[in-house]
Order: sequence, then structure tokens, then C-alpha cells
Amino acid sequence: MSGLRRAVADAGGTEIAEAALVLPIMFMLLLGIYWFGRALNTYETINHAAIEAARVAAMASCATCARPVNTSVAGTAAGQVLQAAGLDPNQVGQIPNETVPLCFVGGTASCNSAATYGGPNMCIYYQVALNSLGPQACGVYVSMQYPFQFYFPFTSLNLQQLHLRAHAQRAGEY
Repeated sequence: MSGLRRAVADAGGTEIAEAALVLPIMFMLLLGIYWFGRALNTYETINHAAIEAARVAAMASCATCARPVNTSVAGTAAGQVLQAAGLDPNQVGQIPNETVPLCFVGGTASCNSAATYGGPNMCIYYQVALNSLGPQACGVYVSMQYPFQFYFPFTSLNLQQLHLRAHAQRAGEY
């Protein structure tokens, strides 16, 4: 027992100094894990919202016709996904200077056109040439961005705002 008391008495406060050095680093590491996890969660949520909007936009508006649904219906579907995850659909924005290739008429379309706009500041393009589905595939392309702000004190990321982007495409019959 006396050996243990002697070892504790010889330490002389070094544990406190070590804790003062290690605890802030450990706290910053845990805080970084939390904020990068939140960013990943937000990114996955807006991707899911874009996929849902593309799925709804690619559906026909009735059982016997091939006419696509209104863009506001697809935008509402994306807004519901965002609201269910606790994100504000009004913060969704368009991706600036984005153009997509059109399928039948050739050329490109941009989101400035009223025919491609849908939902809260998201872009829904119809009759788009889909690259990943083969050279002749046509369908719907949805794009949006969502702001995310880090709160990571004592670093260059504190109050840094990122625009997380999401894209989704779906083949459709037009």
C-alpha cells in the first residue's frame, strides 16, 4: 500500500497537465465527427429527395397516357422528403450554370427555362439524354443544392457554408 501512495505522491500533477493537453484535442475530434456526420446525413437526405422527385416526375399522369406529371407534384414529393428529415425545403436552390443534353431535339436545356423548373428552387428536366443508361436512353433529370453550415470552432471550417449538390435521373416513356 505504501508503494501506491508513493507513486501517487510522486506524480505531482502531471495527470492534470496531460488531461489539459489531451481533452481539448479529443473534444475537437468528437465535434468534428458529429459535424461531418450531420453533413453526410444532409447529403444523403437531399439525394433521396432528388431520387424521389425523379421517380414521381417519370411517372405518367394517368394510366392510359404517357404524359408526365406536373413539375410541382415532383417538387412536392421532394419537399416532403426534406421535411420528414427536418430540413427546410425553402432552402433548396438551383445549381448555377447547369445545362443538360436533350434527347430528341438535340442541344441543351438550362434551368432558366420555365418548362424545366419545378418545386422549391429545384430543376426538373424532361426528355433528357441519360448517359448512364445507354446512348439512346431518355428520361427525367433532377438537380438541386442545399446549404450546410459547419459550427466547428477554432478551425477554418467554423461557420463555413457548403452547397451540397444532388442529381438524380430516371428513364421514362415520352
